Amino acid sequence: MAVTLEEAPWLGWILVKALMRFAFMVANNLVAIPSYICYVIMLQPLRVLDSKRFWYIEGIMYKWLLGMVASWGWYAGYTVMEWGEDIKAISKDEAVMLVNHQATGDVCTLMMCLQDKGLVVAQIMWLMDHIFKYTNFGIVSLIHGDFFIRQGKSHRDQQLVFLKKHLENNYRSRGRKWIVLFPEGGFLRKRRETSQTFAKKNNLPFLTHVTLPRIGATKIILSALVARQENGSPAGGDTKELDSKSKGLQWVIDTTIAYPKAEPMDIQTWILGYRKPTVTHVHYRVFPVKDVPLETDDLTDWLYQRFTEKEDLLSHFYETGAFPPLKGHKEAVSREMTLSNMWIFLIHSVTFLSGYMWYNIIQYFYHCLF
Repeated sequence: MAVTLEEAPWLGWILVKALMRFAFMVANNLVAIPSYICYVIMLQPLRVLDSKRFWYIEGIMYKWLLGMVASWGWYAGYTVMEWGEDIKAISKDEAVMLVNHQATGDVCTLMMCLQDKGLVVAQIMWLMDHIFKYTNFGIVSLIHGDFFIRQGKSHRDQQLVFLKKHLENNYRSRGRKWIVLFPEGGFLRKRRETSQTFAKKNNLPFLTHVTLPRIGATKIILSALVARQENGSPAGGDTKELDSKSKGLQWVIDTTIAYPKAEPMDIQTWILGYRKPTVTHVHYRVFPVKDVPLETDDLTDWLYQRFTEKEDLLSHFYETGAFPPLKGHKEAVSREMTLSNMWIFLIHSVTFLSGYMWYNIIQYFYHCLF
């Protein structure tokens, strides 16, 4: 499509802004990630002496790194509106988030909307596609203890074994409390046709805005992390008693991400900021883990029901521009999620000062040795 004379200046500004944002992102990564690694190396003696304190400090640095990623979208005008239940009330408990997956921007959106949920981001574990291991952030996720899962039938059983072992070795030993899981096992655009074909063959719900979830990772997480009572039933939380002292995983947070006009955002847009300011909408429903079945068939039905409800939520959103009210409520209440500009300035300042400090330290030892 030809560009008119009136559009040329605007497109020129978009290009210049995108290049400036990309340059800042590169500089940010070149400083922040090496600084994080240097601090982790320096703190290894503390890991031996006081592992709990070490992982707490590491978690704070991890939260700051994710806060920087969130800020890239924030200053491009990409904000988040939250709907449904307020998950701040359970931020100190163990929980698993089950999220629909449309594009790479889903991860950035969650990085933003979880920043104001106390220490959740510091204590979180992500389950993500193994391709992310080879990105600039891969080394940080490896150190933090996130799990990279390889997709495909040929890898599925083996990956579930690896996940179980990873949870046993890294989840509680590193003070993790929340897990983010995308049960669909891939992006909507890639899995929709396969999911719909499977649904037709097996007389299952025909979904358009989400796909039928895969059960394996969810079952492994619940089996590994849900505490058991003496009678073998789950010892989970209760919606009326948020200060529950029960151990283990207590909540399942059904999380639905919706983009205006069903146009998902990718990470390139988040970084370069060439899309007009956009509000992404995130809806939460919280289920006590004691209400979630653990047997395979029952869990499968339960998950299918949740994703059928997601389909209805998204259909309503795309028709009206808002999510429907919670059951028992007359009106839907939304909450605008905000980031503190002062906090963003602080973490970037500390990061660049740390980069300058480590550069001088490494340069000093280099000259001493050579």
